[in-house]
Amino acid sequence: MSELTLAQQVARFAVNTRYEDLPEDVVASVGMRVLDTLGIAVAATDLDTSRAAIAWACEQGGTATATAIGVDVALPPMLAAFVNGVLAHSLDFDDTHLPSILHPSASVVPAALAAAQEHGADGRALVRGIAIGLEVCVRLGMAGFDPDAKNSVFFEHGQHATSICGAMGGAVAAAVIGGASETGIVDTMGIAASMASGIIEANRTGGTVKRMHCGWAAHSALSAAGLSRHGITGPPTVLEGRFGFFQAWLHEPGRANEIVAGLGTEWAVPGIFFKPYPANHFTHAAIDAGAALRKRGIVMEDIGTLELGVPAANLRTIGEPIEVKRTPATGYMAQFSGPYAVVVGLLGGGGLGAALEDYSDELANDPQRRELMAKVSVVPDSRCDAIFPHQFPAVLTATMTDGSVLVEEVLTTRGGPERPLSFEEVSAKFTSNAQQFLSETELGALAGRCHALGDLSNITELLAPLTVSKNQ
Repeated sequence: MSELTLAQQVARFAVNTRYEDLPEDVVASVGMRVLDTLGIAVAATDLDTSRAAIAWACEQGGTATATAIGVDVALPPMLAAFVNGVLAHSLDFDDTHLPSILHPSASVVPAALAAAQEHGADGRALVRGIAIGLEVCVRLGMAGFDPDAKNSVFFEHGQHATSICGAMGGAVAAAVIGGASETGIVDTMGIAASMASGIIEANRTGGTVKRMHCGWAAHSALSAAGLSRHGITGPPTVLEGRFGFFQAWLHEPGRANEIVAGLGTEWAVPGIFFKPYPANHFTHAAIDAGAALRKRGIVMEDIGTLELGVPAANLRTIGEPIEVKRTPATGYMAQFSGPYAVVVGLLGGGGLGAALEDYSDELANDPQRRELMAKVSVVPDSRCDAIFPHQFPAVLTATMTDGSVLVEEVLTTRGGPERPLSFEEVSAKFTSNAQQFLSETELGALAGRCHALGDLSNITELLAPLTVSKNQ
């Protein structure tokens, strides 16, 4: 097997892994991730960016065989994948793999759902394709993780690993569902590598383009699989070659062992972190710390200063420029603000965390929240550095006007293996996201289908209740 290129080894794994070979926790995890992704996408349908994505997709034309959430007509598979990917990533509520720091499901699940409809695949084929696609996506992300620097090389270069690796993982998922051979999967990866893209400057200074990234990754995935099916080929050395994926994106050989070690026997899928809160994952511990401080019964007016200690690597995303992070102009910018996360914990989410309602433009500009954010500094913390990026910890220190000091430490991330969410909790998140869109009966039925996703004979049946826009 060592004589095979990395892409050929991935393709062999993909072709040889049957549904029956998937561990039970992988199958269960895939069902939860589909439910989670659909709920997030439903909740995002009324965003201006979602309307823009839907309008663009509906203008394109083509053979319409797939379902886009919030769209009452069928779309060509790659356009349905685009819309669903945009919606799935738009609220920053989608799952995260650590330590690669990428969001796998928002690209892979929309790509796989569209491919399943395109090819008339059943639930078992869908679960198999998603599991394999997520695994490939995560392993590519880990190939770009520098264990010495404890950071993603993609991230260091300003690249969005989520959409870059998501295009590759989604392409493998689509090819698998379409019944591609080993050679076809290698070609699909080779084609997708020329379509993978995304930069993350919008995280720092604004702009909504990042919401598009997972949609374009899913669109690229379907396009690559389709082009391969029609005879376009790609280089077998697409990953490790002199001018391949690793060199182009990482500017280094990459960590090939992350791709192939334990491939098919050790699965990363169940360990991907679910997001309980609709904001950048770096902010979640800050939300928990603020909520814990609130539960102590402090009076907000008695807070003198708040110091949020985080891993140094996170400062660029949630703490810099501090003037911008203390005064987010929109709810979307607030999702990437450490000071706002602390304030959400102190004031929002019913005292239990954070809710979608906390990230409105109105609340981002609320005078009380702005007053509290002005008291928050974001600093590097050595204890957090020691834990990152296997967790996204935070230490919140409140100095009160009477001189007393209160400290809250949150050193593990809720939704990950150390503080996992159950199917019931993911289902509750789905219900919260989709309850204005579906009836109680429909909510329960869709959750039940995802719980037994492998038993579905028709993927359109799963998606049909989600096609009517809330705005109609």
